[in-house]
Amino acid sequence: MFMNRRTFLAAGASASVAAVAVGQGAPRKYRACIIGDLKNGAYGHSMHLAFALRDDVEVVALADPSEEGRTRAGKEAGAARTYADYREMLEKEKPDLVAVGPRTTVNHRDYVLACADVGAHGYLEKPLAVDLAEADAMVAAVKAKNLKWALAYNVRMTPIMAHVKKMMWDEKLIGSIYEIRGRGKEDHRAGAEDLIVLGTHIFDLMAYLMGPPSWCQADITHNGKPARPENVREATEPLGPIVGNRLHALYGFAKGKAGHFSSMYSRDGGGGRWGVTIHGGKGVIQVHMGVVPEAWWLDDSRWTAAHGTPWKPLPGMPDFTVADERRERHKYIVDDLIASIEADREPQTSLARSVMAQEMIQGVFASHVNGRRITIPQAEREHPLKDWA
Repeated sequence: MFMNRRTFLAAGASASVAAVAVGQGAPRKYRACIIGDLKNGAYGHSMHLAFALRDDVEVVALADPSEEGRTRAGKEAGAARTYADYREMLEKEKPDLVAVGPRTTVNHRDYVLACADVGAHGYLEKPLAVDLAEADAMVAAVKAKNLKWALAYNVRMTPIMAHVKKMMWDEKLIGSIYEIRGRGKEDHRAGAEDLIVLGTHIFDLMAYLMGPPSWCQADITHNGKPARPENVREATEPLGPIVGNRLHALYGFAKGKAGHFSSMYSRDGGGGRWGVTIHGGKGVIQVHMGVVPEAWWLDDSRWTAAHGTPWKPLPGMPDFTVADERRERHKYIVDDLIASIEADREPQTSLARSVMAQEMIQGVFASHVNGRRITIPQAEREHPLKDWA
């Protein structure tokens, strides 16, 4: 026997906690839907397979305006039904869970607000939103109904990143922490688009490892000259307005600690430096991004291996491997999301917590446009390039 939808919604979050037992003790089965759009963001990192490892989740439907997209992704996800219109799907299916797959941000607010209207918890591909105003609306919508939503920060949720944080602060492996530095992929998207698409992972890690920053100071150039309003353009994918193909940003963390982010176009290519480096008084920890991130340690206060000190794997690294990348990359986030529903708590990558990465992205544009240091959280929530352009 399963709890009917009306009872589930009326009971709110307290009913979510009771997902383990209904009727004669039978385990509850979550009804899940998938939202995708093959021609506008598709299914970032196979988001249509987000629930594939959960026996307690049944994918009842998938929506995609593209017939090719819904046929192919619907079959792979094991969806019982498919729809061209996600709103029709939500109204008819009344899901408990929704995975929102498009990696482009322009429709994220509408997707999340529609899901909140039917009382669905969910899992959203990053980046979070076009700007802070949209992010705020999404957070308010899910908070109003005590819904649990997680963002797809799969790197941060790996046991490797938890171990990095422990070695930094609890074990003091590299002594006093001075600063953290991050770079994007610096490929054809180098600069502002890299800031949004790959930088969102970096900023999420920075906030996770260092706590929230209180300010941002940034400089942006376009083809070697200070970026101006006439340089504002749309990204190669719908992500909102962007400007610049080279940028440097400085962030202020607690007790004078600093954070740096850079992305710039170069004929030399990106160089595979996507990740973060944490500098301390006794050494350095370097994290290379990936489904299975790599963490390395340099035990030298000079921050160089030139004197014979080798880079070594971080001591005590947990045994973490991935056999099926498309499905397993979602495991830790989805497991935590469902646990948060049943315990009535915030997911570790909740929308509210993920707003900080959006603050750090928008702060770069705001600082350049205003020509000064920007306080975080920012008072202005609309995208700073909208009026500037």
